[in-house]
Amino acid sequence: MSLYKQLLLGICLFTLVLFCGNFFITLDSSREQYSAQLGAHSQDAATALGVSLTGNIDDPAMIELMVNAIFDSGYFYSIRVVDVNSGKPLIERQSDPQSGTVPQWFEQLVHLKPGVGEAIIMRGWIQAARVEVVSHPMFALMRLWKSMIASFLWLTGCSLLCLVSAMLMLRRSLRPLDSIAVQAASITRREFRHVPNVPKTPELKRVVEASNMMVSQLQTLFSEQAQRTVALREAAYHDSLTALNNRRAFDIHLQSVLRDDEMAFGYVILLRVRDLAGLNLRMGGEKTDALLQEIAAILRETKQIHLHHDGFVARIRGGEFAIVTADMVPQEHQALMNALTARVNVLYKTGMSDRSPLAYFASVAFQPGDTPQNIMAQADQALTAAETNTHYALQPGVNPAGNHDDHHRWLTRLENVLLTENFVLFAQPVVTCDSSRQVLHHKILARIKTEEGEMIPAGRFMPWFLRFSLSARMDAVMLKQTLRFMSASPLALALSISGESVASDENLAVLLQLLKNEPRLANRLTLELDENELPDPERVSVVVNKLNEVGCRLGIQHFGGRFHLIGNLPQWGLAWIKIDGSYIHHIDTEEDKHFFIEAMYWAARQINLPLIAEQVETSEELAILNKIGIYGAMGRYFGDPSSLAN
Repeated sequence: MSLYKQLLLGICLFTLVLFCGNFFITLDSSREQYSAQLGAHSQDAATALGVSLTGNIDDPAMIELMVNAIFDSGYFYSIRVVDVNSGKPLIERQSDPQSGTVPQWFEQLVHLKPGVGEAIIMRGWIQAARVEVVSHPMFALMRLWKSMIASFLWLTGCSLLCLVSAMLMLRRSLRPLDSIAVQAASITRREFRHVPNVPKTPELKRVVEASNMMVSQLQTLFSEQAQRTVALREAAYHDSLTALNNRRAFDIHLQSVLRDDEMAFGYVILLRVRDLAGLNLRMGGEKTDALLQEIAAILRETKQIHLHHDGFVARIRGGEFAIVTADMVPQEHQALMNALTARVNVLYKTGMSDRSPLAYFASVAFQPGDTPQNIMAQADQALTAAETNTHYALQPGVNPAGNHDDHHRWLTRLENVLLTENFVLFAQPVVTCDSSRQVLHHKILARIKTEEGEMIPAGRFMPWFLRFSLSARMDAVMLKQTLRFMSASPLALALSISGESVASDENLAVLLQLLKNEPRLANRLTLELDENELPDPERVSVVVNKLNEVGCRLGIQHFGGRFHLIGNLPQWGLAWIKIDGSYIHHIDTEEDKHFFIEAMYWAARQINLPLIAEQVETSEELAILNKIGIYGAMGRYFGDPSSLAN
């Protein structure tokens, strides 16, 4: 029972005891008073009748007349005139008036006795007769009943008023406790909230201030740990001059892309500044650094325009930059190369370099089975060709986009899949890192089956969904199919959605309605957003709250590139974070990854946020993750994705 109910019940019991005590004390006092009045009334009537009959004791008619007059003028049970010598009544009047307005139970409760009075009638100096008068308590009972009714109504009204006042006062006084409970619940959801209204009651004020102080300390600890982790990542994986990713981050990302079955094709684009060493001698280090910074800004802007969230930009050495992209159609690739060439070489006209062309470009396509060493060797050859022939060169060989069908066929294929809701659902288990290997949930992966029976992974068809702006429709269809499967399965699942589905209220409402229609299934489903597709922090908070309202939760996958977002994690209340596999591969042999993941773990531990490692492939990697304290893991080590139909 809550404190509010206990206090309210105590007040009710106290009021009830007070009411009952006052009622019975008043009743007992009134009963004694009325008993005395009835006795006095009977004695007065007997005395008056005795005096009146003294001179008329021998006149029976006068005796009857006087007795009738007295009997009819008051509430009497009986009046008797008894001969003293014989004991026989000379006259007797008796009646039993009913007190109809007084309940029988009240008469029995009060038990008011009749008043009795006697008087002697004299004949000279001799006692002739005796008058006996018995008063009926009807009049007293009626008065006492009305008095008790008035007292009951008054006490009841006062009691109700006191109870209502007590309820309002308790609700107002205990409201800070509700705020503290909400604050504690928000901490469990990894949110730091302060109680804004500090109560004036000294006891509650101390509790609220202590709770707010605790939250501030937790928030400070998390912020300090997050800042240290961000600083560690910046030192390990960022170029200090251009603020781009460095060579170490590039190698990690390229290895991860080549190991990712969901992203089988793509391009590596290299940019090399012409004669950087000579430029540094001729124009000075300060101007050379400014040139490199300007090139880095151009690369970031070009990535935002042409690649959106799919590109990866790094400075890999001196005056050499690299971009890793997903699969593109030839027209998109050509437009990207032309834009880069034009924007970078225009810097020569601004006087930032004394050589034209200012830089050379090369583009190399990669496909499944390629190694980072082969790709970089081909890129160096292409750069050499560009330096001797033209401004940029395309490495001959595979053209990923060229192997695909044209736009019309892909659009027809995707529209057909969406209309028939015919994605093939695969799942991969996510387990705990400890020895129990307990399955936490299964990650849903999508495939498309072609007319020839080929299974196309998401890495090949997702770029086409993005090109045709069909990502939100795909998410809705995938969610429908997932919920249909969950209705016949007890599994907990995680489903990826695109940033397009949460960017607008209209698209988000479609997903929310599907979840509202299946409230029993929503609490077993977690939606996941890619780190690169997260909207602004305020929008993420809105999305999380709306999903929580329907029983679903939100997680982040492929986390690690935009690590500055870690400062927003406490206010989001996420289900978990999945660490990008590029930081997991060879974590058992590469100390920088070990230190980075360990720092991330300690930052997340401050807010009790589970971390899950992606693309775990060896027992050695799993052992290191378990030693660090990572909560869960997924990858080929635990099994390849399997069809949910099986």
